[in-house]
Amino acid sequence: MIGPVIREGCDMAGILIVDDEPHIRILLEQTLEELEDEGVELSTADNGLNALNLIKDEKPDLVFLDVMMPGMNGFEVCSAVKNELGLKDVFIIMLTAKGQEFDKQKGIEVGADIYMTKPFDPDEVVEKARKVLGLPD
Repeated sequence: MIGPVIREGCDMAGILIVDDEPHIRILLEQTLEELEDEGVELSTADNGLNALNLIKDEKPDLVFLDVMMPGMNGFEVCSAVKNELGLKDVFIIMLTAKGQEFDKQKGIEVGADIYMTKPFDPDEVVEKARKVLGLPD
């Protein structure tokens, strides 16, 4: 079940989009940009290491995280965020082309809150973001 994220002492919600494919990052940004009018700040990272550093520094409420990336993959990033950094409040949606049940199970095991496969439905992406951030439909 998706519950809204409660932000302590901060008015602006944050979403981080992580994908090594520029066209996917742009598509997700365009899909989610309507939320900027409601006080949501969007940021992006093009690899796992950059994502991890941004998550440490900015502590976004929601991360859309690709699995297959060079260097540090999405499973490693998710595990580091949830387990090593202990940032359990960061809601992670893995959004990936790896749709096998094994991959989905691994995503959940490393701490992903939701596992979605590409190609994704833009309306579903916005709907999930709204629910996680507690924004009206």
